[in-house]
Amino acid sequence: MLSAFSSPGRFWRGNLHGHSIVSDGALEPGEVCQRYEAEGYDFICLSDHFMSRFNFAIADTSEFRSNKFMTIIGAEIHAPQTSHGMDWHILAVGLPHDFPPTGAGETGQELARRAAEAGAFVAVAHPYLSGLTIDDILSIDVAHAIEVFNTAAAIRYGRGDGSVHWDLALQSGCSLGGIAVDDSHFRQNAMDGFGGWVMVKAQENTPEALVSALKDGDYYASQGPVIETITRDNGTLSIRCSSATQVTLVGNVGEAVHVSGTALTGADLPLDRFGTGWCRLVLRDASGRQAWTNALWLD
Repeated sequence: MLSAFSSPGRFWRGNLHGHSIVSDGALEPGEVCQRYEAEGYDFICLSDHFMSRFNFAIADTSEFRSNKFMTIIGAEIHAPQTSHGMDWHILAVGLPHDFPPTGAGETGQELARRAAEAGAFVAVAHPYLSGLTIDDILSIDVAHAIEVFNTAAAIRYGRGDGSVHWDLALQSGCSLGGIAVDDSHFRQNAMDGFGGWVMVKAQENTPEALVSALKDGDYYASQGPVIETITRDNGTLSIRCSSATQVTLVGNVGEAVHVSGTALTGADLPLDRFGTGWCRLVLRDASGRQAWTNALWLD
C-alpha cells in the first residue's frame, strides 16, 4: 500500500476497462479516447471483448497517443468457466497486438496464465456481477488485482461493489490489489463513464511504465477523493487527502478503525488493532464517493 506513496514519479489517472465498436461498445475507439482525454484522464486501456463473435480483435489505440494522453493495448478475455458455469471475464492490460485467440478447451485459468506470461497486468472483472465465489477468485492464480468498483455494473445491475470479494481474498492470504474501473460502453447514454479510475504512480506516462507500476501495486483506486500522502511511523498510519467525511482502516473480519468528521483533510490511525495481519484504507467524501488503497501487510 505504501509503495505508491514512496516510489518515485507522479500519479497518472486512468481507466483500465472500457469498450468500443471493436466489440459491444457504441463508439469508435478514437471517440472513446477523445472523451477520456477531454475529462482529464492521462491514459486508458480500451479492453474490448476478446471473443470469437468479435473475431478475437484487439483494439489498436496507439494512433491516439500524444504527449499528454497515453493508451495501453489490452482486452477483456473470456474462457470457461466459473462455478456458475459462466464464461470468465478477465481484464488483461498490456497485451501484445498478436496475442493468440482463446484455444479450444482452454480454461479461464489457463487463459489468464497465458496473458500474464505475455506481459499483461491481470485483474478479475466485476466479481459481484459475475457471482464469483472465493474459490473462483483464488483459482486465477496469476491475478494481480480485482475490481473493487465497476461503474457499469453499478449502474446497469446494482452490483458494482467488489469489496467483499476483495476482502475474502485478502483474508485467504492472497495479496490482490483493488482497481476501480468504468467498463464503459457509452450505449444509450454516457452514464457508465468517468465513475471509477486508478491513480498510478510512475515516472513517465508510457505503457511500459504504467503496466510495470500496476504490477508493483503502485496505485490506488478512486471515484473522486484524492489521497496525497500516506506515511507509517511508530505504529501509526498518517494520511493526508482531499476533503473527506470518513477515513477507515479495514482489516480482517470485525477489525477496523476510523475517523469521521466534516471536511477532513487527514487522519492518524493506529495499527496495533491489526496485529500481524493486513489493513487497507477507505476514504469517503460528502457525496458518498470512495477511494481505496491496496492492502498493507503488517507481517
